[in-house]
Amino acid sequence: MRKSIKIPSLVSALLGAIALPIASGPPEQEKAFTDKYKKAFEAKDTATLESFLYMQGADPAILGFYKMMQSAEAGEKVSNIELVNLTAEDVKKAATPMDSPTGSKVCLTLKPTKKLIIKIEKKDANGSSISTENFIAEKDGKFVIPVPGPCK
Repeated sequence: MRKSIKIPSLVSALLGAIALPIASGPPEQEKAFTDKYKKAFEAKDTATLESFLYMQGADPAILGFYKMMQSAEAGEKVSNIELVNLTAEDVKKAATPMDSPTGSKVCLTLKPTKKLIIKIEKKDANGSSISTENFIAEKDGKFVIPVPGPCK
């Protein structure tokens, strides 16, 4: 009885280990993405930051909001930036239609595979830190931030 339990578990673990790199970009690609994003963010390079946005099919009002939010804290020092795997809650949240500012429902235009987490330490009287999160998807071999658009 013990062998029958161990073999399926071993096969599942092996298949999971094989499928994991297929489901997301290689570590070098992830590092290149976070390095480029951090450099653009700290340099307040809004053109490069906007190039990370996947705008095809995006709601114009939401696109403007995303551009504004991306550059709002730009120029600050990034204390930590990382791409993390999605949790079950993240997957559910990403698949759920959202209310748009115009009153309609919008959905992410690409299925996310990761989440970008950025922590910023602000040097002010409070010495506060800010953390932002964005869903990340892969399109044509590169990481992008999908901007919501009308649900299909």
